[in-house]
Amino acid sequence: MKNCTVNVLWAALFFLVFPLLTNSVYAGSSWLDKGTNLLNSINKKNSPADGSANLTTNELSSAFREALSIGTDKVVGQLGQLDAFNSNPQIHIPLPATLTPVKNMLGKIGMSYLLDDLELKLNRAAELATPKAKVLFKQAIKDMTFDDVTAIYKGPPDSATKYLRSKMSEPLKEEMAPIIKDSLSQAGAVKAYDLVMSKYQTIPFVPDVKANLTEYVQQKGLDAIFFYLAKEEENIRQNPAQQTTTLLKKAFGAGK
Repeated sequence: MKNCTVNVLWAALFFLVFPLLTNSVYAGSSWLDKGTNLLNSINKKNSPADGSANLTTNELSSAFREALSIGTDKVVGQLGQLDAFNSNPQIHIPLPATLTPVKNMLGKIGMSYLLDDLELKLNRAAELATPKAKVLFKQAIKDMTFDDVTAIYKGPPDSATKYLRSKMSEPLKEEMAPIIKDSLSQAGAVKAYDLVMSKYQTIPFVPDVKANLTEYVQQKGLDAIFFYLAKEEENIRQNPAQQTTTLLKKAFGAGK
């Protein structure tokens, strides 16, 4: 079975299933009524003569989660590659602004290379830590309700991304903190920072400077994840739908 792009999967979701949700017959009905009507509508249109394509609520829910999961896997996976942050100007992590005076002072004595090394290692730390977010994204997808899905469909082009961000930002920050700390250490950023500050503090009369590298890289990493999710969502809403897995074909009727 061919691998599908995230654009294809999301498009299947938005263009083939969710237009049914806006039908006025659902106004004021219960969650179960909406789900039942949706299933009946899909099954009537897509079922072969033997009825093999009839969907259960679990199958439809699984198909929806499968599409979202594949999309988030793609984004998180891409950002976990070497140079995914460092070589990408859109998400490259610069030095914290609080370290600007440090770079200026050390640059005067030929040690700006220490700051360049630190900046590289901050990006390496983000590349190491980002894949760990996958489990948290999967949980947020699992927790989505029918009303969440409807609101996303009716919302702006980045409504799904906004939903995930609102649900996940705080849990991600809490869960990612120890992972970021480990990644900063593994990437050598902690040692690089200590070296920079030890050299800086030998210069007379310089102001005291501190930077919270964990919090800084954590926020930049999350910004990058949601940046690319928003781009994927925008593409998905504009592209035609195709399905390449068995479950998605059954749910969304590819090739019917």
